[in-house]
Amino acid sequence: MEHGTLYVALFGAGTILVMLGVLRIIQRVRERSLPEDQRANAARRLVSVGEVFSTFAVGASVVKHNVHGESLSADLAWTVAFAALGLAMVQGVGSLSMRTLLRAQLPRELARGNVAAGLAAASHLVATGLLASRAVAGHSLYALGLAMAFFALAMVTHGLFVALFRVLTSYDDAEQIDGENLAAALSYSGVTIAVAVLVARGLEGDFAGWSASLRGYAGVVAWCLALYPVRQLVVEGLLLGARPSLRGGALDRAIGTDRSEGMAALEATAYLGTALAIARLA
Repeated sequence: MEHGTLYVALFGAGTILVMLGVLRIIQRVRERSLPEDQRANAARRLVSVGEVFSTFAVGASVVKHNVHGESLSADLAWTVAFAALGLAMVQGVGSLSMRTLLRAQLPRELARGNVAAGLAAASHLVATGLLASRAVAGHSLYALGLAMAFFALAMVTHGLFVALFRVLTSYDDAEQIDGENLAAALSYSGVTIAVAVLVARGLEGDFAGWSASLRGYAGVVAWCLALYPVRQLVVEGLLLGARPSLRGGALDRAIGTDRSEGMAALEATAYLGTALAIARLA
């Protein structure tokens, strides 16, 4: 069978639509376990946004790496297998994140409609989707195993870098987000997604043995450290015109004390712009 653009496009559209349908069923089942007044609050709608983005990212990647056009049955079988794996990765890690992030207070904050908490949760789902989309590549059971192993590695790496980076702030992220500080949530979300972009870039490429692949992975994800000078020098010094500092400073005051959503959006944009530039050039 010829591997044409139309064939791939139709496969992609069908895969994503089916995955969105499955996601909607999962959401419906989950909503039934909630009190009626919590089912459609703003925070939970933001969580749904993160889930939908992840579904598109995973679905497109699954089709790209598993549809070869040699056999419709083979393409369909591997697409179903990797799509199910990708959806399970996002839902499984997403569910775990809801119970552990921000000192395990996220479920309570989502229940009361805390938009800042909803944004933080959505950013983790987006990050998880980006990482899962790079892991679900292959056309064999061996590749399926590799996908799971590298996804686990990517999630651990992502969590460590985000935790390390948030130590730089003089304010407490969890406390600020619990207090409905949307600026703190924007900053947190920016670095969460930016780190995911870089870690996802480290997952790209063919598997060339554990030693070579892990060296290549480490070489790319090390660029996450570049987000530190971007924050303290570029955003705080160049863009805000304040005196650069090693930790804290004018940027932290703007977000933690003044709750400036504009400053937080600028910070998040700088993170994402840096990550996308590095991912493009690395």
